[in-house]
Amino acid sequence: MNSSPSFDFHEGIILAQKYEILEHIGSGWEGEVYLVRELGTDIERAAKFFFPKRNKNNQNVKFYAKKLHKLRTCSLLIQYHTQETTLIDNVPVTFLVSEFVDGELLSDFLKRQPGKRLSPFQCLHLLHALVRGVEEIHRLKEYHGDIHTGNIIVERHGLSFDLKLVDFFKWNTVSTAQNIHDDIKDMITVFYEAIGGKTHYMNHDDVIKSICLGLKSSLIKKKFRTASKLREYIENLEWH
Repeated sequence: MNSSPSFDFHEGIILAQKYEILEHIGSGWEGEVYLVRELGTDIERAAKFFFPKRNKNNQNVKFYAKKLHKLRTCSLLIQYHTQETTLIDNVPVTFLVSEFVDGELLSDFLKRQPGKRLSPFQCLHLLHALVRGVEEIHRLKEYHGDIHTGNIIVERHGLSFDLKLVDFFKWNTVSTAQNIHDDIKDMITVFYEAIGGKTHYMNHDDVIKSICLGLKSSLIKKKFRTASKLREYIENLEWH
């Protein structure tokens, strides 16, 4: 296997005698994600292949698999199916197979919008959909750890948004409570970026600013101690 952090799988390659590579759909520090076709069923799946040097003793795979299984009832997360191993240049490579979500990364979705941003009303619907989903994760005393526009898939949008979250980040040195707070701040940061970020922030209504709070962590933690508090705040907003 090439020492550079890329598997460079080409369309048509068959792996583990079960999956045909269709296309590359994402990359990260710990691995790459490909769209694959399950040969036995013709069903399209997503397969995340972990770089062996960044997956010592399958620690990252175990973390993902166990966390996705624990959070399998959470509507915002992609459903995990199974773990597989294949040999690449005689090196065992582990990959996780999950459902394939046909959508668009929020980062790309925003780039296509007029002014590369959404209206405040759209942003509130976006944030509400995101918070409702993350609230389910937090109720199970878990966290995501890496919420940003490049990890959010927009499946459908209109009056409301259908979203999926991809990836996780495993923090080893911070408490779960702090990780949950960071998720809340990260969701508000996504909201801030979706309304146009620093360039447009000062021109927005006080209602918008009452959520963003200048992205000050201490203010956000004090006002929105839980995802439920943030959701309830959005649901009870009054426009002036």
